[in-house]
Amino acid sequence: MSPSRFPTNALAGLVLGMLALHPAAARPLPDDAALIAGFETIVFGTEIGGFFGSGRYVRKFSEPVRFYIEDRASKPRIPAVRRFIRSLGREIAGLKTGFARRERDANFFVHVVDRADYQAVGRRIYGSPFARVPGECVVRVQFGRSGIVRSDALIVSDEGEGLFQRCLIEEVLQGLGPLDDNPAAPDSVFNDGSDLTVFTRYDKIMLNMLYDGRLSPGMNLEAARALLPEIARSTRRRVR
Repeated sequence: MSPSRFPTNALAGLVLGMLALHPAAARPLPDDAALIAGFETIVFGTEIGGFFGSGRYVRKFSEPVRFYIEDRASKPRIPAVRRFIRSLGREIAGLKTGFARRERDANFFVHVVDRADYQAVGRRIYGSPFARVPGECVVRVQFGRSGIVRSDALIVSDEGEGLFQRCLIEEVLQGLGPLDDNPAAPDSVFNDGSDLTVFTRYDKIMLNMLYDGRLSPGMNLEAARALLPEIARSTRRRVR
């Protein structure tokens, strides 16, 4: 089922997915033209934009990402969340990550909850006591032309390992900047028709392209297109 998103303010995008549960067989990596087309889709698009527009420009963190994990689930998930977050700094060149000891020092919050608490925590994230938070999991991203200000990923813990892993990977990755889905992507958590529960090579390439230093927050698609062929070639060679 296709994901949906309810609108936020001018600085916020909201992404969520109705997710499948089992890993799929990997397909050959697309050629550079297809990689660039997929990148343009997820980075410059938004499934549903904010009230004043979606912000069709590069959206990424311009400073180190400081994660804070709030685990309210009956089955503790902090070790699994920390392992995945630690892997991001190794897998994505140009992305600096760490953990904040205090909430006030964080700019990326991962909220792990049981389904029974999903609506209450989602309303707090959204800032509305009357919102109906749809979907299996969700991420809210607040951004401007200078970069992402804050991301909040809401992950459900108690509905199986497959859903937990898929939600964790997709929502954290989308919270780093790629706010749209791509139904044409072959092996990607950005394709809601896939049943992947791993961080694939394709998705690693997408995130490495985004955090390439040649692309800056606020850059429009026209300016980025002049750089993307070389970025795609160099990233494909480097990322395994």
